[in-house]
Amino acid sequence: MSTDSDLRQPHLQNAKELNDESDFEALLSPDGYLSICGFGSLLSERSARSTFPELRNFTVARLTGFRRVFTAVGGFFFSCGIANGKTEEIAALSVEPCEGETIIVTVFEIKKSEIPAFIRREREYRFLAVAPETLDGKPFSYPAVLCASYSDEEFFKYRCKESKEVYFQQYGDYKVHKIWRDDVLPCRVYLRHCVLAAQSLGDAAYNNFLDHTFTGDHRTTIRQYFEKVGSSLMEEEPPESLKTRYGG
Repeated sequence: MSTDSDLRQPHLQNAKELNDESDFEALLSPDGYLSICGFGSLLSERSARSTFPELRNFTVARLTGFRRVFTAVGGFFFSCGIANGKTEEIAALSVEPCEGETIIVTVFEIKKSEIPAFIRREREYRFLAVAPETLDGKPFSYPAVLCASYSDEEFFKYRCKESKEVYFQQYGDYKVHKIWRDDVLPCRVYLRHCVLAAQSLGDAAYNNFLDHTFTGDHRTTIRQYFEKVGSSLMEEEPPESLKTRYGG
């Protein structure tokens, strides 16, 4: 039987782990741009531009050998008031290697100067260089960076410069003491946004999101999850401050 740790140890035949800024710079195009894979909120170009205003070449792509999972406890969700600690609807998306799975993602390019901020903002994740393809099977000219599942042990050993206590202060009084968990549910506002973003990319992306994205238990697809919780979740709009970032 696989343990949680086993599930998160990537089999990286087709992906290289990126450990420092120089690894990212090695992936730059000749004119100094880095490709990024979007799989959750970044399926929306409007949302992506709220973080990367000068991105270019936003397009839809396919990534083989990975699946989406809601296993990352979103610290941002607590600070902006959309996490529900009582129901444990507090999870953001990640991606993990999974043989036989394929996900529809977006790919876009950012400037070299944006790399340090990107690394800081997504530091809870494992950074991988992956090889997405266009929807008709053509490889992209350069690898793209994917934010994949990490582990608390690795994060606090290699990434987090402050203590665990200082890090978890961002979660306030919600008694959260772990980043990567299998016993949490999707943050409702965030899930709604991701579904709408996938839907805006067309039927193939929408159905791929519903059938190849899993809750923290790694078994329940989002389509099955909606059958349990009902469609009312899609009526919960984000607060005004997040209308652009999480508005679909």
